[in-house]
Amino acid sequence: MNKIIQLHPADNVGVLLQDMKQGDVLDFKGQRLTLQSDIGFGHKVALTPIGQGEHVLKYGLPIGSATRDIAAGEHVHVQNIISNYQQPQEP
Repeated sequence: MNKIIQLHPADNVGVLLQDMKQGDVLDFKGQRLTLQSDIGFGHKVALTPIGQGEHVLKYGLPIGSATRDIAAGEHVHVQNIISNYQQPQEP
């Protein structure tokens, strides 16, 4: 059974189809991704490295921009991306 899905061929993130633990290894399209943290069902994981300021692509569209470098296998969520659809929050 697949544990991850890429919703569009251009996406640099995949969506987990089950809860997974740090250190788990995903085989995806000939590459091995080692998860950098526990990641829950339905959450995004970087399929490739994403540089700070680069777009995060899901559904083939930019859904946000990386606020720091994101390694392949890392959880992609509010801690490392900012939405393209809202104003940045002041700390």
